[in-house]
Parts: sequence; C-alpha cells; structure tokens
Amino acid sequence: MKLFGIIVSFFILFTLTALRNAGAQDSCSQQCGKPLTTCSCQVTCQSLGNCCPDYKEFCLQISPYSGSLMGGKAFLLENTAFNTSSMLTCRFKEKIETRGYIAEDGKAHCISPLLYETGFIPFEVSIDNGLSFPYSGTWLSVHHSKVSDEEKCTLVNETKWQYYGTPNTYGNLTVTWTPQALAETQVNIEVWGYHETGDSYSENWMAEWKYLYTLARKIPNTGKLTFTPVPAEGNYSTWDFGILRITPSSYSDGQSNIPSLWSNDHALAWHLGKDFRNDPSAWATAKCMEWDRKEEKLPNFKEEIIDCPCTLAQARADTGRFHTDYGCDIEKGSVCTYHPGAVHCVRAIQASPQYGAGQQCCYDSTGTQILTHDSTGGSTPDRGHDWGSPPFMKPPRIPGFSHWLYDVISFYYCCLWSDNCQFYMKRRPSSDCRTYRPPRAASAFGDPHFLTFDGLNFTFNGLGEYVLVESDLTSLRVQGRTQQGRLPNGTGAQGTGLSAVAMQENNSDVIEVRYSEDLNLEVLLNQKVLNFSEQTWMDLKGLFLFSTPDQNITVMFSSGSGVEIRGKGGFLSLTVLLPEKFMNHTQGLFGVMNGNTEDEYTFRNKTTLPVHASPQQLFEFGANWAIENGSSLFTYDTEFLLNNFYYGEKHNASFLPVFFPNEDPADPLVGEMVSLCDSDPFCRFDVLTTRSLQVGNSTRLSHQNHRLLVEHLEPVISCGWLDPPINGTKNGTNYLLGSTISFSCNQGYELTGSKERTCQASGAWSGATPSCIQKIAIEQLILLGCVFGIVGLAVLARLAFLCRRERHKGNQKLVSEVPVE
Repeated sequence: MKLFGIIVSFFILFTLTALRNAGAQDSCSQQCGKPLTTCSCQVTCQSLGNCCPDYKEFCLQISPYSGSLMGGKAFLLENTAFNTSSMLTCRFKEKIETRGYIAEDGKAHCISPLLYETGFIPFEVSIDNGLSFPYSGTWLSVHHSKVSDEEKCTLVNETKWQYYGTPNTYGNLTVTWTPQALAETQVNIEVWGYHETGDSYSENWMAEWKYLYTLARKIPNTGKLTFTPVPAEGNYSTWDFGILRITPSSYSDGQSNIPSLWSNDHALAWHLGKDFRNDPSAWATAKCMEWDRKEEKLPNFKEEIIDCPCTLAQARADTGRFHTDYGCDIEKGSVCTYHPGAVHCVRAIQASPQYGAGQQCCYDSTGTQILTHDSTGGSTPDRGHDWGSPPFMKPPRIPGFSHWLYDVISFYYCCLWSDNCQFYMKRRPSSDCRTYRPPRAASAFGDPHFLTFDGLNFTFNGLGEYVLVESDLTSLRVQGRTQQGRLPNGTGAQGTGLSAVAMQENNSDVIEVRYSEDLNLEVLLNQKVLNFSEQTWMDLKGLFLFSTPDQNITVMFSSGSGVEIRGKGGFLSLTVLLPEKFMNHTQGLFGVMNGNTEDEYTFRNKTTLPVHASPQQLFEFGANWAIENGSSLFTYDTEFLLNNFYYGEKHNASFLPVFFPNEDPADPLVGEMVSLCDSDPFCRFDVLTTRSLQVGNSTRLSHQNHRLLVEHLEPVISCGWLDPPINGTKNGTNYLLGSTISFSCNQGYELTGSKERTCQASGAWSGATPSCIQKIAIEQLILLGCVFGIVGLAVLARLAFLCRRERHKGNQKLVSEVPVE
C-alpha cells in the first residue's frame, strides 16, 4: 500500500512539473501571493475574478487558523483532497517539519510545531514525502495564555499545584481535559521544563523546552487524572518552571511536534525534591538569594524602559503605547491577585530596544499609580517582556516564557514561597511618571470633521483618497478614503465620510480598515481580510493589532504611535496618537504637530493658510493632500474601487459639497437636531447634510470622545516618590501636583524639617526633608550645650583674669624703669 502511495505521489509530482514547464504562469503551485501573466495567485484575485484555476488548491485556507506557540494542534487544509496513502509533510519557516495526516475523507491535516515566536508563520505542504512543497499558507502562532481553555488541559485548583509542599498544601492533584481533542483510547501525561542556557545577552544565550519524564503512561482517555505527587527523581526535581503535555500513547515519550494538549505554564512546586518538601521556606530563600546575586551582575534594564503614565486615565488613553494587563483588568471586575489594592494595570506594548524588557503600571481606585515603595501591590517592571518582542527566538524575547523565568518564578522564590519580598522589590521597583509625556491626539469623524494635533478643527468634504498624516521620522503613513454619504431616500448627499483607512510604518505590515460594499467592517492585512473569530490580538510585522468584540480596531506601531478606528453611523471614526518625538515631523490633513496653530494648514509646497481660512480655502487645502497610486496603501479588489479610486481621480474635482448647510426653522428636522446636538457644530452640520439623526448622534459621540481623550492626555506634573523619615511615617501616596504628604514620628522621637510637603508646579516638593530624632538625645544635646556654655564662660573669665594680670605686671615694669629725678 505504501509503495502504491509513493507511486501516486511521484505521478502527481510529475504532473505538476509538466504543468509548470508547459506554462508556469497558469498555475499557483509555489506561486501563492504573486501576480502571474495570464492569471493571479494574489489574495485579491477571488473578488476580482482573475484567479488561476488552481488557486484554491495550492493557496491554502486552513481551519482553525491559530494555536499556541507550544504546537501540537491539528488544523485542516481546506479545498484539498489527497489520496489517503499520500505521504504528507508540513514545513514551517522552510525548516521545521512535522508529519501531517490524511483522514479517510481525503482531507489533509497538519500539526503545528513548537515555536519560540508569535505571529503569522508561513508553511508549505508536501504530498511526496518532502520532495516538493507546492502548497502554501500561513499559521498564526499565539502567546500560550491567549489560546482558549478548551485547547488546553486544566490544572484543577492551579494555585494548589503551584504551592504544593508549602505549609498546609498537600493531598491529591487533578488534571482534566477534553477526551475528544485526542482521538485515542489511551494517553500519556508528560512533564516538560523550560530553561535558558548560555551567557546572558550574548549570541550563545538559548531557549529550550525540554521533555523531563512521563507522569502517567497509557492511561484511559477519560478526560481526568487524579494523583498524589511525589518528588521527582534525580536532577528533574531542580526544574521549577514547566508545563504538562497530554499525547496519544501511540507516540514515543517526549516526541516532538505531535498531537498534544498542553496545560498552563506554571511553577512546578508539586514535583520539587525532598529538600523543598522538608523546608520550603529555606529552599525558596536560598533560591531568592541566588537570583538576587545573579541580578546584581546583569545590565540595568530599568534605564531604558518607558516611564508609567501618571494617572489611570492617561494609562487607558495612551493606547498606542500601553494595553490592559489581563491579570488586573477593571473591565473584568479588577481581580488583581498579585497587585492587592489595584483596580487596573497596563503593560507597555513595546519591549525596550536593547534588553527586550517590559513595563507594568498599576493604579488604585482613585486613579493614582501604586508604587512598590509604598505597597507590595505596586507595579513591577520586567526583565523579560511578557509578550516577547521581535525577532523573538532567543532570550529574553521568548513570548511568555522568558518573563516567567526572570520575573515570575523569582516572585515565587522571594514573595510567595518565602518571606523575602524586599529582595524582589529592590530589583523590580516601580517606575514613577516624572519623565512620562502623553501623546498628542488627532481625530476625524462624521462628514468628515478633522481635529488636528495642535487643537484646530475644520471640515473637509472632499471625495477621494488623502494623506491624513505622514512622518519622515518613521515613514509613518496613514491614508483615508472618503465616499459620498447617502440621504434616507438613497440619493447622494452633499457630503462625504471616511469609508477606509490604510496605514504602514517603515516596512511593517499594511493594515486597512474599511466598510465593504454591504457595509460590513473589514480589517485587511496586506490585502487579505482578517478573521477575528479565534484571536482578537495579533502580533504582526512592525505592529500589534487588537479588535474588541464590537469591532473597535487599534493598531499599535513599534514607534509607539497608535491608530484607533471605529465604525460609527455608516462612516469610520479615526483617532491617531503620536508620542512627543513626532513633534515637527508630521504633515497632511492633521497638520504639523508642533504646538503652533499658525502652520497647521500647510500645503505640500510648504505654503500655509491662515487659522481662520474659509471652508472653500480649506477645501483646496484638503484636495492638495490627495495621494497618488504609486504611494497608495489601499486595496482595490472590486470593480467599484478600481473604477472610482484606482483609475479615477484621487480627488474628485467634480464633486462639490455644501459648505454652509441651511438651518430652516420651518424644517421639522431642525427642532430634533437642536434637541440632539445642542451647540455641537459638527453634529448639526451632519444632521443637515445627511438628513440623519443617527449620523448626527454618531458625530456628537465621536466629538465627545475626542474631547474626553484630550482631557485625559493633559500633561500631569509629578514630584516623585517621597520616603518616610527613619523612625517615622508618612500619610499619603499621591505625588502629583497639588498633593500634600504629611509626616510624623514614632513615639519617643521628635520631627525636624517640614511636617508637610506639597508638590509644586516646578516639579519639586516644598519644604525641607523631615527627620525623626530621639527626644532624649535632644535633651542631652541641650544639657551638653549648657555644660559647654558654662565651661566656656569659665574659660573666658580665666582668660580675662590672666590678661588683666599680665597688663598689671606690664604697668609695674614700666613704672620701675622711669628715671628718678
């Protein structure tokens, strides 16, 4: 049977080769993503109707499309039908091979491999045992914590697993799983450990997941195992961070890249040796001290991480640089296990450039940042960013696992398994916000109205494709497409709105968010429509992408710039956030970001319009920023888009919008408009031009959101942390402008310096540094002063006496020397 399969495979290979030789342009074999002479293998070919006949066969669609970077997940290759005897090989990144399988129905499946990175991973498929790989697709590798619980085995009462062997934590442990996930009657349960070897921050620093031993072999696939842990034998007991893997028993122990169910990564307290069981606190203390000594020799990563935002409002508004830490999320009830007293934490999105380090910032119910100097619930920076960082693959940039090794298991050593948390906090102190600078925000929404980085606003109702903002600093480009609005009766309105936004920075992936022709919101990655059904967060080239359940899209570029896009009332609403480093490095419809409104309306040739330019002049300004096909980031994958935007004018000069919509008191819509919009000029404008209260309301809410965002991003002055005096206390943990910290001394001590200090506009604290001195010491000083004073007076009196005596002797001598007459 195998011989027959090989013969069939060679026949298929021969046929494919013949086809390529006869006319390679007619086949998508090994050509996916390319435009060919007579047809196309690009993703846009399906909507344009110009695909090569075998496009769907060779350019693979897969289901599911994502899984944990730990691998072991089977996925279906859709639109393929192979002979069941074909020898299926799946190759990832042109080097990592896994053995696939073909089901009885002829459907092919690949097994995802263990990877040390996240993001879209290219793969190829061979049906001739690896001789050729004509089929190709992409697989999304995701952070292990971001896969669904159904895809993992579950450690029941996970806390017990991670504290097992510490006081009052013994007994049985239970692991459960979905039996249907592994189509076998018997399974093995294995223990794997993670470590990083070599010299830190050197070329030989390597990451490795290593099979340790099999915990249970050939047990029934019932979906549950309960056992009593015993210390692991030999050197295995020294591995304190790892994971469980469940595999079909038909595979060898520790075999790589096979169908698997992984547990959560966790602290392996339950399998540690007898030295841990006998005295866990002493064992953990020794580990904590060893970690502390190692940290002493490592580079100071804290010098290059971004400072935290000063307030919770700033932290949640700065979406280009900070994102919710799911371990402490105000939207999910503020369950902040490791940060008591906090209601919300965020993490810096980008890792630090040299060391790949991460930042964490936590806030209390008043919106004030919590510092580790004041509370163990304070935020702690990370030597290894939890989400990893490009180019991944090597420590400390391995997603999730480097962070566990350098920042989490050490927390167990020092804080959870022993009482030495001061050592951990010494190495991971909170960053305050003294150097934090909030980004600037610009928005566009409605019909459409533009609010610039420097605070001006104008309406530009051009029809076409335009530069919203571009920067020579990072080659950032954000482009907008407008389409004509529709009146309730279906005819065209005398206004336009944003229908698509495309963006790129340096050589990053291109992201486009658009309304489709049937008014569904679509997100395109390099011209391909994305599916968020499995993953709402994606690690992409040069950016991160996040979609909320209601399809609010956030793009976070590596520079810290952020773009938020929402579908509102048939038009897109857009906000761009740029860090301070972009000052004097922007141009386009959002103006020159420099704090000077006089040059906001700058044309390509650097001429400017006055601040109070007329709507007609601003229309000319907007038209000047129309893009060209050569610089366009948009996807033209329908006849409508090709005819109206690709082959048509980039700025439709024949479309003239209304500049001053008429408010006719006799119009019944005007009364409803006034009730809805009040004094909001953008809301009123849009109701009148579109005859739609819904559009007006969306505009009103977008305008309101922008004003609130700008308010939250106002700079805040911080004077920095104040320590309490030795032998005293302080009252207050808010170190921002206007806050006052008071000080007092313990019983038996007296305060010198300032009893209160207030944070001033200069960024300095008022008053003098307080100290607490023992009262008895003060009394002794006074007594000594008195004694020294008395002694001093006595000495002075003695000196005066001696001086008088010497003077008296001198006078006598002079008298005796006078001649007698």
